[in-house]
Formats: sequence, structure tokens, C-alpha cells
Amino acid sequence: MTLRVGHVITSGVFSLDGEDFDVDNNIWLVGDEREVVVIDAAHDHRPIVEAVAGRRVLGVLCTHGHNDHINAAAELAEAVEAPIWLHPDDGMLWDVVYPDRRVDDSLRDGASIAVGGEDLTILHTPGHSPGGCCIHVPSLGLVFSGDTLFNGGPGATGRSFSSHDVLVGSIRSRLFVLPDETVVHTGHGDSTTIGREARNLDGLTDGVDRDPGSPDAAS
Repeated sequence: MTLRVGHVITSGVFSLDGEDFDVDNNIWLVGDEREVVVIDAAHDHRPIVEAVAGRRVLGVLCTHGHNDHINAAAELAEAVEAPIWLHPDDGMLWDVVYPDRRVDDSLRDGASIAVGGEDLTILHTPGHSPGGCCIHVPSLGLVFSGDTLFNGGPGATGRSFSSHDVLVGSIRSRLFVLPDETVVHTGHGDSTTIGREARNLDGLTDGVDRDPGSPDAAS
């Protein structure tokens, strides 16, 4: 069976460093007719459960630990009986949202997760957060970038646990080595391609002091 990509958008609040921002989040589902993984679980688990449509959920994969990407993860995991995966370097962010609930498994750089007979590869791309990850699906020619890379430039930095230089290094070494035609499905906003963002080198300098609540930045 051929993998297909599902897409859900939810809205809510991103909170960090004592500030709150209204945000819209992309939730992505990758699978076939029988099984699926969910990439990020934001704000409201109910539309995600609807998109799962009764399939077996192999995992809820969290691209990073900011609250707006995980605040529906526990309810979703319980509803569909699935494990939650997160890179351990974002454990401190997870604990803010879920002090009494542990992550079930760790996303690790280079690890493969099989779904629908195809492999999804984990790329550790720190910078926006220490444990930020992207998820590459070579068979579909796409990568899910979380808040590492957006249409127009890198994710926001300048807040706790973030580093612009580390983020740019991650983008250059882990994402810009992918084929130019690779589609980038982002954590917020419109999708793009690796080639487009690699050519837009000026965009790699505009994430330093972005306000996550502004239209061109995300949490």
C-alpha cells in the first residue's frame, strides 16, 4: 500500500518565558489504510482522532517539546492507544506540560520508524530547541520540519533553550543536503521545498529575534 499524508490544523496558545502567543499548528499524519504515525499533537486531540479514522497509530512523534506541539499528545495517545516519542534533550520542556506523565520512547538521530512498509528517518536538528527533530520520508520525497525550517527561513530563536547559530548549522548540515525537490511540511504555515529555502540564504539570518506571535514566525 502507498503511504499518504494527512493534514490537520488546530489553534491555541504557545507559552514560553512568561509570554503567550496565539498560534495555528500543523499536525501531519503519515500512513496507509491500516496504520499511521501522527507528527505533533497540538491543542485538541479530537480532530486528530478523526483524521486517524480508526487506523492503528504506531506513535505520536513530537518534533520538539514546546507546549503547542505536545499539549494534546497525552489525550491523543490515550484515545488511540499509542506511544509518545520525543527527543530526550527536550525533556525539560515536556515536564512543564506533563510533570506526571513520561514520554514512552525516544526519538534518536538516524533512527528509522517503519510505517506502511516504508521507513521514516529521524534527523536531530537542534537550535529552535535542544531536542528538535525533523522526520524525513525518502519514499515520498518530503521532510516534516517541525519548527526547524519554515517557508521563508529558520524557526524562531532568542528565547530559552534556543540558539540561532546551532539552528542554522542544523539546517545546513541536515536539511540542505536533501534533494532540492524535497517538499518541506512545516509546523506552522505553508509548505516549501529544500531548494527554495537553500536559495533563500538571506532567510537564514532573519530568525534571530523573531517574535513567535508574529505572522512570519512560529513557536
